[in-house]
Amino acid sequence: MNNILHRAAAAALLLSAALQASAQGLLTEQNSEVVREVTLEGDFIVAGGGLAGVCAAVSAARHGASVILIQDRPVLGGNASSEMRMGIVGVLKDQYSEAGILEEMQLRNFRYNPLQRYTMWDDVILSTVMDEPNIRLLLNTSVEDVVMDGDSISALKCWNTNAYTKFLVKGKLFADCTGDGILRLSGAKFRRGREFPEEFGETLLQTGGDSHTMGNSILLQLRKTDEEHPFTAPDWAYHFTDDDFDYDTPKSTIPGVKFNYKRIYNPHDNNFWWIEFGGLYDTIFDAPDIQFELKRIAYGIWEYIKNNPDGRGKGYELDWIGSLPGKRESTRYIGPHILTQNDVLSGGHFDDVVAYGGWTLDDHDPEAFHKKGRISVEYSTPDYFGIPFGCLYSVNVPNLMFAGRDISCTHMGLSATRVMATTALLGQACGTGAAVAIEKGISPAKVHSEYMSEVQEMLEDDDCMLPYRWRKPSPLTMSASVSAENEVLRNGIDRSWDGADNGVWVDCGDASVEYSWKKPVTISGARLVFDSMFKVRSKRMRKLEATTERVEMPWMMPKAYRIEVRNGKSGWQTVYECGHNWKRLCKVDFEPVQATGIRLVVTETWGGGKGHVFAFDVI
Repeated sequence: MNNILHRAAAAALLLSAALQASAQGLLTEQNSEVVREVTLEGDFIVAGGGLAGVCAAVSAARHGASVILIQDRPVLGGNASSEMRMGIVGVLKDQYSEAGILEEMQLRNFRYNPLQRYTMWDDVILSTVMDEPNIRLLLNTSVEDVVMDGDSISALKCWNTNAYTKFLVKGKLFADCTGDGILRLSGAKFRRGREFPEEFGETLLQTGGDSHTMGNSILLQLRKTDEEHPFTAPDWAYHFTDDDFDYDTPKSTIPGVKFNYKRIYNPHDNNFWWIEFGGLYDTIFDAPDIQFELKRIAYGIWEYIKNNPDGRGKGYELDWIGSLPGKRESTRYIGPHILTQNDVLSGGHFDDVVAYGGWTLDDHDPEAFHKKGRISVEYSTPDYFGIPFGCLYSVNVPNLMFAGRDISCTHMGLSATRVMATTALLGQACGTGAAVAIEKGISPAKVHSEYMSEVQEMLEDDDCMLPYRWRKPSPLTMSASVSAENEVLRNGIDRSWDGADNGVWVDCGDASVEYSWKKPVTISGARLVFDSMFKVRSKRMRKLEATTERVEMPWMMPKAYRIEVRNGKSGWQTVYECGHNWKRLCKVDFEPVQATGIRLVVTETWGGGKGHVFAFDVI
């Protein structure tokens, strides 16, 4: 947070200087411009500031690329932001929980936003971006066109509504994380709609060969109340009656298959994903009409629930209603690999795996809310399934990458990969691959063919688990002597797994985790992974925002720790100390030292008692 304050102060000084310069003379049509034109240049240009775009930008920046992140909204976060408030979901079992930059943001949110306010969550995401000096952020800025150099993109033409500024943003490599795929203006190959089932042998797809998609949703948030008042919807809203919801809701009798219906009887669940519409329309071109229709439905639903004589809305008031719909599906690019239903069901065993999912094949009917009957069907998938790098770059535009819900997949493949925890992992993989491409001056295709192992090892080092393999600890770590009880810290499994703890419990104070060498070695840093308590959905934003209940940081997570080294007769000396840690992954650097030993000492945890450590690597 201190970095943000320093940067904010510097920005304020620059703003003050600019205001003083403007105040030197009256501006008129004769000596000033109405629209400003600005040219920017970076290595990696990311369009779209949802979780995928943020993770792509941050990962690339941390690995040395200069990044420009372009977002057409005033806040970051996309469907997870305060504007839409969709829940972040992904894998369904705790041990497979997504880590990496996503977990870092969620822990930052617990630390600095314990009341779980959505507007502060927006700024937690913003802080993650602002902490990176290699990122230039453009909010309220829309991509309007692309400039091509042969078959590659050379620049983006953008427009900032608030600043009346036209940007020409030049770059080496571009990533489309918009979901809608605006960089298709490059001529990149894409699809929208449902394939014929026989094209990829997707047996769960009952029909296809059309442009139908899953729809958009507008959400409601409720507030608990002791007062009861009827609710009156606007005249233009729908006014529902019991007849509108008089239909059968049979459960599936097929193992691994679940039918979903509108949930008009559970206001306490406060989960209105089923206020969905637009799958029979074009979710891009028809967005304004879809938005208004969703408003009509949403107000009508709450009026029906709140005023129902059976009292189902008792104890709740409408606290917030969304204006900007969250999208499930629009456009999918085509990459070297198109992820299908069968890839998901087989577990995604790919040599070039860079991310994973764990959501169901959750196919929503394009009729959505206006259909009487089931509006989605979920098919069980493996606990997790791999997603390959070949889904993250264009098959015909050599410097175009993508992450999020516009990756290369079929409609059915998308139904399992579109959820935000998965798209965050895809974004981090995209940004890491981009950083390698930029550093080596090659295309994503060349990274794919020659440097996949490097990308995978970088992702694992950044706390992104990859399916069917484990991280390799550093050579210096493996060359050390260590006690039997601490040996587990060198197995490369940075989480509890299949009943095995894979960590060490450390008493606060003098107790430590120690490595030693017979001869002095040069040490310049350490990589630490602490237990951040993986519980699926435990760190997602609450559905009831109006509460004074505070969330707590994971109790076993070290809050304060130090690293000490030993060299001959000098004894133990502190080379690094942290007094206020909130991160799961901590990479620390210090001046290189010659040492025959190193140890980690945990001095305080967030909940008292012992700290839990999964990894201690020496660099």
